[in-house]
Amino acid sequence: MSTRLSSNATNEVISTLTDRAQPAMLHTAARLALAASIATLVFLAVLHLLSPEFDPSRRMVSEYALGNYGWILSLMFLTWALSCVALFFAARPDVRTIGGRIGLGLLLLSALGMIMAAMFDVSHNLHGLAAMIGIPNLPIAAVLISVSLGRNSSLTSARPLLVGTAILTLVSLILMMVAIFTGFSQTFEALPGAWFGWANRFLIVAYTLWLMTAAERILSLRQPQSS
Repeated sequence: MSTRLSSNATNEVISTLTDRAQPAMLHTAARLALAASIATLVFLAVLHLLSPEFDPSRRMVSEYALGNYGWILSLMFLTWALSCVALFFAARPDVRTIGGRIGLGLLLLSALGMIMAAMFDVSHNLHGLAAMIGIPNLPIAAVLISVSLGRNSSLTSARPLLVGTAILTLVSLILMMVAIFTGFSQTFEALPGAWFGWANRFLIVAYTLWLMTAAERILSLRQPQSS
């Protein structure tokens, strides 16, 4: 009998500690997602300042790897991936629909593509595969996750902003595809007035903006309660 009581008491203590620790962990994950997203934009801005020789209108962001500051580009991709992974953990308890869970899986796939982009620069054959994994999956993930989060009664007021920034990621992807297809000649030479570089940068900003928005909204739900 005493052993059973001791076991029950231990289970209650573990359950209490878990209930108290989980909100704090989710709060930390949301803060990490937000901080990593901001760091991504900072690294992108730094690359523009340190490598002015790359024309931002006609050079992709990945091409900064060909300059003297490729390591900053790698950091940008890694912080971008970190923001996706951290948001995955922060949002998971509030994503309860099948579509939302699919979105979480696609978010992790996008993070994988970003990690690959950090490991294999534009001169490597696997960089194209990294782009195929990382770029198209995030907009779909953003829409599915935003719609699912919007069904949470605590996030209803934030639904327009979440869905709006998610749609912006889709728009940025379409614009980049249009810019790429219209910016090159049949010999794959950049045409005069090409703007695919700007479209590429807009895509990164739009993707990161959604990550920041989702992290900030979830962060408002994850304020640790004082005991």
